Amino acid sequence: MRSAKRLALIGCLSCLLGAFGAQDGQARDLTVVSWGGNYQDAQRKIYFEPFSKLSGKPVLDESWDGGIGVIAAKVKAGVPNWDVVQVEAEELALGCADGFYEKLDWSKLGGKESFLPAAVSDCGVGAIVWSTALSYDAGKLTTAPTSWADFWNVEKFPGKRGLRRGPKYALEFALMADGVPADKVYETLGTPAGVDRAFKKLDALKPHIVWWESGAQPLQLLASGEVVMTSAYNGRISGINKSEGKNFKVVWPGSVYAVDSWVVLKDSPNRQAGMDFIAFASKAENQAKLPDYIAYGLPNKQAASAVPAALQGDLPTTPKNLEGTLALDADFWVDNIEELNARFNAWLAR
Repeated sequence: MRSAKRLALIGCLSCLLGAFGAQDGQARDLTVVSWGGNYQDAQRKIYFEPFSKLSGKPVLDESWDGGIGVIAAKVKAGVPNWDVVQVEAEELALGCADGFYEKLDWSKLGGKESFLPAAVSDCGVGAIVWSTALSYDAGKLTTAPTSWADFWNVEKFPGKRGLRRGPKYALEFALMADGVPADKVYETLGTPAGVDRAFKKLDALKPHIVWWESGAQPLQLLASGEVVMTSAYNGRISGINKSEGKNFKVVWPGSVYAVDSWVVLKDSPNRQAGMDFIAFASKAENQAKLPDYIAYGLPNKQAASAVPAALQGDLPTTPKNLEGTLALDADFWVDNIEELNARFNAWLAR
């Protein structure tokens, strides 16, 4: 569920004054958009509020659930009402190709060589490395699931399952549940027979699936007992364990990891402030604070090396946690997302 618009270091009165100012033709306040929940709570403390204090200007933050169509609508409407957005890999590739983002000045970001290769783009810089993984409540399941095959096994593990609504991730997990090795998933999914195989496997689980859309939802489903296991974002899992004392576990083998990036929307009225914010959020000393709050990997190499050993075990970039995992193939989804979305929606409606 989308969070309400929040203000960093300003009160409601200032918000109203800013809104009236924007109507009078003045530039509105910088608006940064991310994924909500405990992840955005951490960003607010590490990035939004300190940058507001440093710049002496308000920073608004909103949340979204993703989708290149949302970005396209914002940009095509004229002057967008968002400035900086955290996007997934295929949204970065599609939006950059379609001219929806401003080009970055990498000299202000410390140079491309300071970041993981997958975190470097003409239009975006990596914000986090994150995984979508199988998660369960160890306080409720006495036998631990260890694979997507277990996720599909409703006889051994009775109860509902949570999956992110959409073909991305669901199809990869379905193939791994059907015995396809992680390193062969996209080779298989790249064929019509492979896509059919994935949907057939989803057919078997369909009556047991609870679909989620925002990153906070799968943890709510686990906490309430509505599902016995779910796909979830790894950082959210460790975050709720810390904040609420949960005992949710991550099953790393079979997880899919990816890089999210910061972008500035084309023709943003706060283009320079947006660029300054991204530079601030990309500094090693600022990125390095994130794992204290939520266990996402860091694209800035210097930041990653500064993470204390005690926190490394929860990060998706830790070598042991990478064993048996799968890197999201953004190129595959750029080429196939429209067709597979249509098929998924038709399948879901049956």
